[in-house]
Parts: sequence; C-alpha cells; structure tokens
Amino acid sequence: MKTWILAGWAAVAGVAAAESWTVASPDGKLTATVKPGAALTYSVALGGAAVLDESPLGIVRDDQRFVEGLAFVAESRAKIAGEYAMPHGKRSRCRVDANELTLAFRAAGGARVDLVLRASNDGLALRYVFPETNAAARTVTEELTGFQLPAKSASWTQPYDESTKWTPAYERLFENGLPAGTYTTNKAGWCFPALFRAGENGPWALLTEAGADGSYCGSRLASAAPGGLYRIRFPDAGEGLKTGAVAPTAPLPWATPWRVVIAGATPAAIVESTLVQDLNPPGPARTPSWIRPGRAAWSWWSEQDSPRRPERMKAFIDLAAEMGWEYFLVDANWNYVDEPAVLDLVRYAKAKKVGLLFWYNSGGPHNEVTEAPRDRMMPRDIRRREFAWLQKLGVKGVKVDFFQSDKQNLMQHYLDILRDAADFDMMVNFHGCTIPRGWQRTFPHLMTMEGVRGAECYIFDPKFPAAAPSHNTILAFTRNVVGSMDYTPVTFSDNNNPRKTTAAHELALSVVFESGWQHLADGVASYRAQPDFVKDFLRAVPVAWDDVKFLAGAPGDHIALARRKGDDWYLGAINGIDQAVTLKLPLDFLSAGTAYAMTRIGDGSGPRAFDRAEAAVRAGAAPLEVTLQPFGGAVVHLRKK
Repeated sequence: MKTWILAGWAAVAGVAAAESWTVASPDGKLTATVKPGAALTYSVALGGAAVLDESPLGIVRDDQRFVEGLAFVAESRAKIAGEYAMPHGKRSRCRVDANELTLAFRAAGGARVDLVLRASNDGLALRYVFPETNAAARTVTEELTGFQLPAKSASWTQPYDESTKWTPAYERLFENGLPAGTYTTNKAGWCFPALFRAGENGPWALLTEAGADGSYCGSRLASAAPGGLYRIRFPDAGEGLKTGAVAPTAPLPWATPWRVVIAGATPAAIVESTLVQDLNPPGPARTPSWIRPGRAAWSWWSEQDSPRRPERMKAFIDLAAEMGWEYFLVDANWNYVDEPAVLDLVRYAKAKKVGLLFWYNSGGPHNEVTEAPRDRMMPRDIRRREFAWLQKLGVKGVKVDFFQSDKQNLMQHYLDILRDAADFDMMVNFHGCTIPRGWQRTFPHLMTMEGVRGAECYIFDPKFPAAAPSHNTILAFTRNVVGSMDYTPVTFSDNNNPRKTTAAHELALSVVFESGWQHLADGVASYRAQPDFVKDFLRAVPVAWDDVKFLAGAPGDHIALARRKGDDWYLGAINGIDQAVTLKLPLDFLSAGTAYAMTRIGDGSGPRAFDRAEAAVRAGAAPLEVTLQPFGGAVVHLRKK
C-alpha cells in the first residue's frame, strides 16, 4: 500500500469571510461552492451543470447551534492521494485522489465547528468536525444538511421501513423514476443510497453516507422534500424495540459521517465508483490470509427446514464440492441439532474441503425474532467465547441477522462484532441490516451485507416476481454501488411465487451483482439439472474482481457491466422490461493487440432455455451485439489466448 500524501497549504486566519469558497476535483470538472449568509449553504456542479443547487448546512448540539451567525475563523486546503488493496469488491487496487477544503467557524456560544469538503473526480463528500477536546459527552440533536435537486430532476429512491418485528432492513423496492420531491407514502423517510438525474438530462447523482464509526447514528432522508430539497433525518424512536437513543452522543473531538454525492455525466461514474469505501479509514496493511472471498451453497432458500436436518445440509456440501464452491452456509436454527451431529457436519465439510459459515441472531434486546441461536452476539464476553469455539471447529465465518435499527447503539454493535470477529479469524456477513457505509475497507473480513430486497422474496411476496426484473437493474445503479450485496442470486427454479426472469437473466446476476461471498441460492437438483456449460460457468465465475466497467444501461430498463479477474473479462447483462432489447457493447477495455476466446451464454428458445455460442475476438473489434429477450439476460466470458 502506498503511503497517504497530505500536501496542505497554510491556514488563513484572522481575516473576514470570503464571498464564497470553492473546492474542485483533481480533474477540475466537479466543483463545490460554500456561501456564507444567515446560514451556510453549498452547491455542487459538474462540467458547469448543476448537480445540487444551493443547499442548507448546519448542525445543532445540545449545548450550541452551529447554524446561524457563524463567525469565520480560518480555511485550509490539502491534497489527498494514495492507493490501497482490497481482497474483494469492485477493484483489487483502489486509487484515492481528492482535494480537501476545511472551513473553521465559531458559533455564537464560542464553540468551534469545522466544515470539511473533499472533492474527487467521482463526487463530493462533506462532514462536520468538532475539533475541541472535552471529555464530557455532547449530543447532536439535529442536523440540517440538505440536498437541493434542480428542477425537473428524476429519482430512484427506496422508502424506509416503519419499525416492525422484522424491520427496518432496507428491503423495500425502489421507486422507479419518480419526480424529485415526491413524498413517501410512509413517515419513515427515504433510504440511502438515493439516485437522481439532476434536472432535465443533466448529471447523475447518488446520495449516501460513509465513514460511520459508531459515534453517530445511521442517517437517511426525510419523507418531505419540498421543491426537491431532501434533508438528513435521524432514526425513529421505535427502531430496535425502542432500545438506544435517537440522537447520537460522543465526547469531543467528534466528526460526523461523510455526506456523499457521487456524481457523473453518465451513470458510469456512479456504477464504477469506490468513493464510499475510499472515505473510510485504512484497514490492515496486508490482507490476512484467512480472508477468502468465495461462492457458497445455501440450503435455506429451497429447503427452509434443512438447518435442522444434517443429511440435507450434507447434500448441499456435496454440491459445493462438485461445483468447486468454497463454502456452505449453515442457516438459522442449526443449534436445535444435537451437538454431536453438528460436529459430524463440520468433519464432513472438512473432508469435502468446503468451508462452513454459521448463522446467528444479532439479538439482544433490540429484536424479538426467535430464530436461533440468539443472545450469543451480545454481551461481548459471550460473543468472544462463541467466536473462539467456532475458530476451534475450523468454521470460516458467520452470518449475523436481524438488527432492526440504525441508532447509534446498533451502529456500535456492528463494529463491535467486526472487531471481535477479526481477533478469531472470522469473516462476517450482516443480514436484516443497514446498508454498507464503506466498512469493508477498514474491516476487509466484512464480506457482504444484505440490506436489499433479494431472492428470498420469491418465497414470501406474490408481487415480487413482477417487480424483480426492473428492480434488479435499479440495484446495479444504487444499492450495489455502495458495497457488496448479498442478494442470494441465480435461482433457476421457482419457489412459491414463480419468477418472470429468464434463466439467462438469473445466470447473469452472478456477474452483475457484486458480493464478496456470493450465496447461490437454488437447490441441489436444480443446479445439477443445468446444462454442462452453465455449470462450468458457475464453477469458474469469480466473486472478487480486479476492475469493473459500465457498458450500457438505464435504471429500471437494463444494465450491462464488464468485470475483470486477472486476464479474463466477464460480461453480465440483464433486461428489466417486457420486450427484447439489442445492446451493442463496446470492447475497448480489452488489452490492445490481444486475442480472446469468447463464450457467450444467453437467452434460448424459451425463457427457461439457454443459447451458447463461441467465437474469437480481438481488442479493437466492433462492439459486441447482444440481444436480451423480455426480462432476459446474457453472460460473456472472454479468455485471453
């Protein structure tokens, strides 16, 4: 890893506030401007086009307001550059390059607040910092940060869940192309990430947050967005069975999470961005050898009672071994199996060279879900004892479920689990959870998170099959942008509510959706019944990538991505609409002068059939033409000759 470079200019102090302050991205195309006045505002532009119009700033503590009448103290500027490695995600090598502006102000009550803005080529991040030292805890009672979308903007946004036994869990469908400013039908607000097309045919912007370190709550957007002005709001009191405070509290110094605006003239800048991850603190200098991405067989989707039936779990371990998949997930209620049978399952998987992952309930007093084992992830001494036992057995990781809150106490719970898991070489998957906020950079053993309406909804929701094709395309522009996503894809069979996607659409999800652990959710018989060339593809397809390229698409309509692993490229394309679409996919990402053997698997003669073709292609060739049938899909494997 290269060392961070911080090249700063001297602060300018003791002078009057400027008429405005501007910070630009390294390429000069993105600019953010802060203006003083009765209260501070900021705006964001890309290539001269508005991404955000003048938007409010301000934060309120229990002791002072940092909104009106702020006195300017100083400004400083810095250049931030560096590289870091990731064992999974969009890229194995990530580059950070940003210009940072810090504006220091003093409130009427005398306390200091710094507004920090960081401009990268792919977006803007801002946060508030209370730099003074005070061991006495302070509470942020309100944050006034807003995002003013230009007139005629469109939105792809997900309503936040009201508190129930199972929610919030970021598992609603995204609204597709609503006018910006549309009010949610619920009172809980809009989720991060939220996608917008700024103005009429203007830049694209994805709003979210990053760098949540447990000293703050998880935030979202308020339901009401009059005139397209979306404001930050805090969790509801009822989340997590009313445990924990709504307003975050911490001693000083203290920094809020980053408020992030990923921006681009096309969706490519958003889909390819690692900005959320970049804004988090570095992780270990070298990735520990026990962190290993991989594919996992999963029995629960097709056989919900299988975690209580060792013989059925062994059948899925056999499948994983046959397919060369690295893991099998032992899901909820496995603890009702006698311990000797559990130990026998561990021995069986070890003999098959398949790693085991074990499910846990995150509760605790913050949920009343009875799925078990529960009360083993808190308090800390019990959690560490459980991790020590799993490590002794040779278990590779855990899936921890049902958090049901974004309050500060649950943000701390996530991070406590990650810190303790690292001490016992234990990888982690969060379910029934919040969205990624870039934690994977600091804790690379966080392999994936749910926070998505995924394939399990074929079991529960009669309306999901009709929504899924379009929904799947939107996820590539929204939820999966901000971090690994455990959708549990590639379900060729039907489960209670028959799917409308084609078999090739399902296969393509293995490339379109990125997840450090890719849980392939279908049953043993279904996977074994697929054509040999489909099984060969699922044996070969990686889950950790070296690069990603956006090729084509529009949210709600279609998406085509290219992902690289070593010298090989994998293309995945899915169609979200009920009519065929023909795509011409550029191949300009291929190494110049290099020949590739191409295998394409796409839609066959019917929705449950495949078509396969092989050809040779060379860098610089004409765009690859691919036709996707209604709700269809395709994958392409390009192997360097």
